[in-house]
Amino acid sequence: MTTPDRILRLPTVLSRTGLSRSTLYRKIAEGTFPRQIQISIHGAGWYESEINRWIADPVHYGREQRTG
Repeated sequence: MTTPDRILRLPTVLSRTGLSRSTLYRKIAEGTFPRQIQISIHGAGWYESEINRWIADPVHYGREQRTG
């Protein structure tokens, strides 16, 4: 049985990545950071697995989608 993927909110993502809020949203716009998912009318979050993947290789995140 696999464990469900947790959804992280903005403060947790900022803490884990060390990015500022403005840098995080700039990277999303550039396609070099995972996009958030809508979890309620006014709430959004990120899949923990996607954040872990970005943390493991931030330089190459998003490049495989653009080149491949």
